[in-house]
Amino acid sequence: MSWFKRKKENIVTEDSDRSHDLPDGLWEKCPSCDEIMHKKQLETNLWTCVKCSFHFRIGSEQYIKILLDEDSFKEIDKKMRSADPLKFEDTKKYSDRINATIKKTGLYDAIKTGTGKLNSKPVAFGCMDFGFIGGSMGSVVGEKISRLIDKACKNNLPLILISQSGGARMMEGALSLMQMAKTSAKLTNLAAKSLPYISIVTDPTTGGTTASYAMLGDLIIAEPKALIGFAGPRVIKQTIGRDLPEGFQKSEFLVEKGFVDFISHRKELKNNINNVLSILT
Repeated sequence: MSWFKRKKENIVTEDSDRSHDLPDGLWEKCPSCDEIMHKKQLETNLWTCVKCSFHFRIGSEQYIKILLDEDSFKEIDKKMRSADPLKFEDTKKYSDRINATIKKTGLYDAIKTGTGKLNSKPVAFGCMDFGFIGGSMGSVVGEKISRLIDKACKNNLPLILISQSGGARMMEGALSLMQMAKTSAKLTNLAAKSLPYISIVTDPTTGGTTASYAMLGDLIIAEPKALIGFAGPRVIKQTIGRDLPEGFQKSEFLVEKGFVDFISHRKELKNNINNVLSILT
């Protein structure tokens, strides 16, 4: 025999378990301060936390909307996609992985390139996308950047590249590694014509991307607390057997050491680039 008995079953108050009334996918939790934000609120704040300004990772479409004038972006080489010259296979065939990622993201590779206007200034613009196999740099990324540089040289346009990458794409082996030399060599053509190149490094920018075009800008701008480096901190720590300095490979550390020129909040990025272009051009 029970000592206590509930008079009313399934008592519901106004404040009880509101989460069941909320549609899935409308809320985001900040990884830094645990603030809960509505996705619309997060988008309005340019995908940065309203409380602590943590910068969420975003894709190429979002950066285009943030930085370029409305409807000014004209994409080039849109449907260029990777072949599978090595017939690579790990957990799945590389060709199958490419097809699945194209279907999932709507992108054909890890970068969008084209021309547009920033505060009415014509620019050549490229933005990597971490959503496509970790933003890895393969043959297509190298070729699209090279063609974008050629277009900038031909039309006397300043170049803006946004990097967001886990490094070279291992499924393409040495072909992927050659893109470092290829893109770096192409940038000398831009320099020969005295056309400015602004490199924007976001979280994360690592591996072969960092070892080539990402760190070759006339001006290098970073987003706050972005991871920027060649190998990751864990790998370096294991290699040298020593504890690393606090904030090692973060934007703030790199500014202090002179590898990055300055850090810009995403809300101020367009205005800062515009000011730099006004000076350099």
